[in-house]
Formats: sequence, C-alpha cells, structure tokens
Amino acid sequence: MSINLQPNSQDETTISSDTDEDLIVERIYKAVMEQRLAPNTKLSEARLCETFGVGRMRVRRALLLLSSQGIIDLQSNRGAYVACPDKAEANDVFAARMLIEPPLVRQLAQDPNEVSLALLTNHIALEDAARKDNARTEIIRLSGEFHTKLAKATGNKFISKMMRELVTRTSLIVGLFGSSENSSCPDDEHSNILKAIQARDPDQAEKLLSSHLKHIQNGLDMDVRQQPQDDLATILGSV
Repeated sequence: MSINLQPNSQDETTISSDTDEDLIVERIYKAVMEQRLAPNTKLSEARLCETFGVGRMRVRRALLLLSSQGIIDLQSNRGAYVACPDKAEANDVFAARMLIEPPLVRQLAQDPNEVSLALLTNHIALEDAARKDNARTEIIRLSGEFHTKLAKATGNKFISKMMRELVTRTSLIVGLFGSSENSSCPDDEHSNILKAIQARDPDQAEKLLSSHLKHIQNGLDMDVRQQPQDDLATILGSV
C-alpha cells in the first residue's frame, strides 16, 4: 500500500484537536481484542476519518502503527485490512506462546512480586464481575489482557511487547475460527494459574498454563470463518 504522509490543507482543517493517532490505535486494538472487528475487515481511510472526525494524516499514521503491531495488513493498491491469520499462522502463534508463556509463569511463581500479584488479583476480580454481568465483549478483552499482564509482571518490556502482539493475533484467530462458546478463556483457569503463582509452585503454574493454551487451541474450528464487517462507525463508535 502506497501511503503519502504529507498533509494537505483539507486534512489539517478537518483534524479534531483532541483526537490523535494513539486514540485511534487503541480504539481499533480494543475492537479487535473484543472480537467486534472481524479479521479481513477493510479499514477504509475515508470511513475512519468520518468515524473519528480527523484528517487522513492521522488515520494513516494510526494505520502504520497498527501494521507495525501486526494488528492490520497494509495491502498494496488495496488499502488496510484487519489481519487475517490462516491455519498455518494460527498453529505458529500457539507454538510461539507455548515456548514463551509456560517458562514465563514458572519464573513468576519462583519469585512473585507483591505489586504484580495484587494487580493480577484485581484483574481476576474484573473478569469475575464481567462474567457475572454476562458482558461478553468485556470478558473477551479481559481474558486476553490477563496474559499480557502476566508478561508485564516479569518487568521485561520486550516480552511484554511480544506478548501483546501474540495475544492480539490469538484474538484474531479465535474470532476467525472460534465460536461464542470458546471466544474467551475458560472460567477459573486464570484464577487457578494465579493461585499457583501465589503459592510459589512453579511446576503447577507451568503445567496449568500449558494446559490452558491447549484448551484454547483445541476449541478452534478451522473450517469455520467469521465474515468481515463494514459498519466501522457502529463498531468503533464516535470520538
């Protein structure tokens, strides 16, 4: 996709003063994490400008940022689309997570940080509240965020960045090949992982995390695909 980052007068006059590309990135990221924005959905620059009340300059910068995070694909002469992993990539993503996350929780369980434990405990409470309220999109988002918070608890910013991308790709994969029954992490599995970390039981934490990832992957139906959507204004909301 050829992108011209030089602004024009029309773009500059239509940009809202309180909206920047970071807000656009986070809104689209959240919609992907909540599986409200389906894989392969076209992100029209014109529609995004209307939705967020900004000019093309900021939309294009946001799309470049999203592309660098693996959330969207910029296709030459076609535009921007929500990333659409295939079966091979889905298997690669879970293989990568199996290499990273079980050792990650083992490390956490060996020497848990009290501040991180408190944050994870609070996060589990948010998940429980969302389930009680049957807030489906919130459950899905929080389920993914639990894994990024585990990575953040290590204090390694590179692991955290990598896990954010892997969790986002997983959300796309589940949105593409999953169903309403397996669109979020199974009940209690997160809390059990946290309990093993709190108990300083690295073997159990690692075992539970591995089982958890396999549970998610085994729940996918690779013969079913969610269809792209085109009502960006409704999905992303107005600024």
